[in-house]
Amino acid sequence: MGNINYSETKILKVKEPIVLKSGKVLSNVEIAYETYGRLNENKDNAILVLHALTGSAHAAYIHKDTGKAGWWDDMIGPNKAFDTNKYFIISSNVLGGCYGTTGPASINPETGKQYALDFPVVTIEDIVDVQKKLIDYLGIEKLIVAGGSMGGMQAIEWSIRYPDVVNSTILIATSARLNAQGIAFNAVARNAILTDSNFNNGNYYNGQNPSSGLSIARMIGHITYLCEEAMFKKFGREFKDGPSFDFGIDFQVESYLQHQGKVFVDRFDANSYLYITKAVDYYDPIKEYGSLEAAFKNTNSRFLIISFSTDWLFTTTQSKQMVNALVSVDKDVSFVELESKCGHDAFLLEFEKQTKIIKSFLRG
Repeated sequence: MGNINYSETKILKVKEPIVLKSGKVLSNVEIAYETYGRLNENKDNAILVLHALTGSAHAAYIHKDTGKAGWWDDMIGPNKAFDTNKYFIISSNVLGGCYGTTGPASINPETGKQYALDFPVVTIEDIVDVQKKLIDYLGIEKLIVAGGSMGGMQAIEWSIRYPDVVNSTILIATSARLNAQGIAFNAVARNAILTDSNFNNGNYYNGQNPSSGLSIARMIGHITYLCEEAMFKKFGREFKDGPSFDFGIDFQVESYLQHQGKVFVDRFDANSYLYITKAVDYYDPIKEYGSLEAAFKNTNSRFLIISFSTDWLFTTTQSKQMVNALVSVDKDVSFVELESKCGHDAFLLEFEKQTKIIKSFLRG
């Protein structure tokens, strides 16, 4: 037990109002965050890890309240990819989330009730601006940023938005913008929530949660996180018990998706799912700056980009577009495509392969 590292989630209360990309203003913003390792005297050994769609500030170690390991615990810790013997690791819950940072389930100071759909729509840019408040509070002026999936989008924006702060950027299983197929999946997932009979225009906090809609949204998401090969390997066409000759759960893959939907409902807020998927859909530095080259032109960072062979949500082709854009504006970029049978989920599962590459990059 003596070798186990424990973590706790802290809350930073931001004093000044946050002006969002939409022009709306948020007051009394709170940021949930965790840290691992120690900040050195020069405050130049910090790494900000950025979570994916449904993640939280609890990225590593065993949480002292829940007893659960962090979502990237295989990657963060002593002698791991993000080595806490060397680095000070920071993780925060995103704006709009439901794990301690201000979001639609938070109390609106103007009404004394949950925001619900009165919460303003937020963007990846807004999420990063709120994270910058935390970094400023910690007194950190130089930073490494790293993230997978939506976390990678945040890392891209950090490198563009705060070029004098970010000196290394690690992008894993991500892209500079979601393709039309990804937007389509998110749209269907949101529609499942919005049309749930318990949704009540987002005002369900004192009643029945839109559990059915949120469960279906998660099932849709999980299909995109796997790949055909992973699905075949896991489930094939195997029956759960045999054909039932009705419309119940027959196949093992159906049973798996039902389980994923059910456990997700117990841990996530449906309104947060709406807001965060919309933030992902909106993110598009190519449109914002005119081209990917223009977006990356003023960055001062080294880049490591990792893709996975079977990821069809954030493809290797999309990773190569970022690599080519960075090369064309003379940026220091390393790229590797890792062979994996895990689909998009590989960034959470293939920790041994990633560890060697990330350690090498950080040494460089």
